[in-house]
Amino acid sequence: MPHFIIDCSQDILQERTPDELMEAVYDVANATGLFAPNDIKVRLQPYQYYRLGEDKKNFLHVFGYIMQGRSTEQKAHLSKQISTRLSELLPEISFLSVNICDFEAATYSNKALINPQNIDKDRHFGL
Repeated sequence: MPHFIIDCSQDILQERTPDELMEAVYDVANATGLFAPNDIKVRLQPYQYYRLGEDKKNFLHVFGYIMQGRSTEQKAHLSKQISTRLSELLPEISFLSVNICDFEAATYSNKALINPQNIDKDRHFGL
């Protein structure tokens, strides 16, 4: 936790490498202090086929999924910081957007939580 998934048009990868884009998102998320550095996960999915509005050539959208408990202000700050950093890397992009959503703790599960030795139900158990 958290997960940042970057969807983008494939041509974006001609302007910046996948590592540059993922590192930018990781660095911003880490700099907020909202997450343990080892917990941040970033993935990138380029699309070859997509349809955009007239005279628009490319896009990038970051879906951020974080554990509930952060304030709206913290999530807005995170979203704006990611948008700002990616805008610096891709000044000519047609569409750039970020959305931060909460995971509900009550319905979240992972390998650590189902470990029978994890009596405290620590989602970081054994990591």
